[in-house]
Amino acid sequence: MSYHYRDTSSSCAPQDYWGQVKRTVGGKPVDPAQIDLIVAAVAASLELRPDDTLLDLCCGNGALSNLIFGHCGGGLGVDFSETLIDVAVRDFQHPPAQCYERWNVLDYVAQEAHPQRFSKALCYGAFSYLDDDQCRFMLRELRNRFHKVERLLIGNLPDRDKMHDFFHEGVYVPGVEDDPKSAIGIWRSETQLTELASSCGWRATFSRMPPQFYAAKYRFDAILVPSAP
Repeated sequence: MSYHYRDTSSSCAPQDYWGQVKRTVGGKPVDPAQIDLIVAAVAASLELRPDDTLLDLCCGNGALSNLIFGHCGGGLGVDFSETLIDVAVRDFQHPPAQCYERWNVLDYVAQEAHPQRFSKALCYGAFSYLDDDQCRFMLRELRNRFHKVERLLIGNLPDRDKMHDFFHEGVYVPGVEDDPKSAIGIWRSETQLTELASSCGWRATFSRMPPQFYAAKYRFDAILVPSAP
């Protein structure tokens, strides 16, 4: 995700946390009520408890992670962007419970020295910027190395079956839905996510945000649990 934001985030004000990660509508940061909807949905989907330790992959500047960590015992956020991680460390890090590190997430999931410390995992708003091979690599590493992760939420996914609710006539460029480097990344259907997850040892179920959520018409969340051996 970070290559979309690392160049633009530095042009935002230091406390324009949602602008830094392009969590915006019409170029303006989303209002607090929208953030509250996201945090509530993540906490419910992951069934977060005070004794959970959360891994947040592609955490951006930590502003959203900070709110979600408040529903559990803390955790670790990782992101590729040096600029965004600098913000996370400066404004949201509270060690040892809540920490942030700069990593390419694919390197991280393969190299984390103590993967057993995490009980839940999250990738919110970034999965679509990974191609299928990268997605499979990440999901397989999480399944094979992070043995204590009970639930993984892949959130805010652009729904391939709802593209017509986003693209207007004259705006759609054929093939953009399959480009991980496009503004929204790859659009995948629930069926595609089910097959992708299953091939990596996960069972997927899905949820939708309430209608008042700004992207409810064309995005969904995937909740993954380890499938039986």
